[in-house]
Amino acid sequence: MSLNVPTELLDRAERGEVNDAEFVACVRESLPYAWQVVSGVVADLEMGQEPFADNTTPPPSEAERGQLLRALASDAIRGGLERHFGVKLAFQNCHRVAAFRTAAVDSDTYREFISVRGQLLNQSPELRDC
Repeated sequence: MSLNVPTELLDRAERGEVNDAEFVACVRESLPYAWQVVSGVVADLEMGQEPFADNTTPPPSEAERGQLLRALASDAIRGGLERHFGVKLAFQNCHRVAAFRTAAVDSDTYREFISVRGQLLNQSPELRDC
């Protein structure tokens, strides 16, 4: 799953003139499912008082799963989303996306979520092939 980069944006990138807003708009248009999941966990985070909010619903198809993997495996895309939304994103398995308040990044809750132990405890037989 690649980004669909408009010609004018690619031209600007070749000249070195791309800003975060343009990049994030490209991500939003290219990876709509990933955008929906990330913006949804951010909205949940903003509505509550917890240090993080997460999505545990598996994607409806491999195409949507691919969008999440593309968005969260790319340092540039993940970083652009984090800057845009003002959060720290965390990712487990192939669909558990979490948004953490920036103040929570140094917390026990965050460290537990991103730990090896946290990853192992989040496994189940139905997720092993994702």
